[in-house]
Amino acid sequence: MFSSFFSTAPPVDPKAPNLFPVSESSDLLGELEAKDLEWTCAGGFATETQIFYQFLQDGTMLMCQVIHSSIGLWYPTIQFTCKIYNPATKETIWRSLNVTNFTTAPPGLDKRSSKADQFSITHKPSSDDSHPEMYTIRANLSDDLQISLDVSRPSAVPGFKIGKGPKGGYSYFGSDQQKPDGYVVHRFWPRTKVSGHITHNGHAIVAEGHGMLVHAIQGMRPNLIASRWNFANFQSDAYGGVSAVQMEFTTLDSHGPYGHGSGGVAVNVGSLVLGGKLAVVTAETKWPGEEQSVKAVMSRAHHLNPVHDPDTSYMQPTALEFRWAGPSLLQGVDGSVNASVHLDVGSPSSPKGLIEKVDVLAEIPYVIKTMVNYVAGTKPYIYQWQDNVKLVVRGPDAIIPGLSEGLDVEGVLYTEASFIS
Repeated sequence: MFSSFFSTAPPVDPKAPNLFPVSESSDLLGELEAKDLEWTCAGGFATETQIFYQFLQDGTMLMCQVIHSSIGLWYPTIQFTCKIYNPATKETIWRSLNVTNFTTAPPGLDKRSSKADQFSITHKPSSDDSHPEMYTIRANLSDDLQISLDVSRPSAVPGFKIGKGPKGGYSYFGSDQQKPDGYVVHRFWPRTKVSGHITHNGHAIVAEGHGMLVHAIQGMRPNLIASRWNFANFQSDAYGGVSAVQMEFTTLDSHGPYGHGSGGVAVNVGSLVLGGKLAVVTAETKWPGEEQSVKAVMSRAHHLNPVHDPDTSYMQPTALEFRWAGPSLLQGVDGSVNASVHLDVGSPSSPKGLIEKVDVLAEIPYVIKTMVNYVAGTKPYIYQWQDNVKLVVRGPDAIIPGLSEGLDVEGVLYTEASFIS
């Protein structure tokens, strides 16, 4: 207590930056190392997630997620959630379990794997050279729902983070990057192959398709990190495999380039897989008040023509647009690539492609709810949409023949728009 009166630490300039976005990294591509996908199970206040998003051949979206939530001195809460959405029938299957006896690493495995009484997720090498590593997911989620999946990564699509080395992928909150108040980190497999089956009500459903994996950590109370999140996951089997992924968060007013009061910074990272190869990695920062011009590297999410939604009290977009641009990463292929996708989601009274408006506070464990102080009168919501769209791509013909003239790639887009405060 008394040492604080005699501290020799230099005072912090109140106008000094207290946000250091990963999107300002001088290196775009940081290939993942084994340790990057290990569970950290950090203490303090941290939320760590491992999420598998997959599209099956009939367009069904399958999401499996493990969430490890630490709250100070409380024992961590671990959830396994699963959502299966069939766009043809509009049927949604949803399960959320607080699991028991969670452990990582399980005996004989490293911390990329985890298990509990209700599930096991095992990372291991694959015998297929075209897909050198994989996760096996086995889950008994209820009497009427079991999952058995193999999710593998193509050899031509390395996992990535923004920036190289052990600190790659990190955005830091606070005036001291070496001793940050908090952090956000994302690591991706932007294209995966899934095989296996889902057993629902005693009936086996073949699960074959493609998707992506993200391992993310929010090393601070989630309501202090961001006011908004945007996520896009486009997958197509055309042209040997195409993927377009994007993740964006917007800070609160508390964190920005000039300290408290300079927030509202959008931090966006993304990637393009073209012709079955990781072709582009993107990252961009949108500073408050900045007019975004055309740049060599672009990574942008736009909400178009927003309208008030009486269900949530937020301004819901009636359309979304995502843009990517960056230099080719492919060896021997010079030039730049740009892509965009547009999704019409309709209005609150006449929605299009809406899966659900997720009431976040209704889903998170009670103990977390009591520790997170949301602004009075606000309620976090996640809008989830899915539809068939066209990704418009242009780039060198050496990647895909005809790409220099522009290609419309037909595929499926799953997107989330999260409103936190």
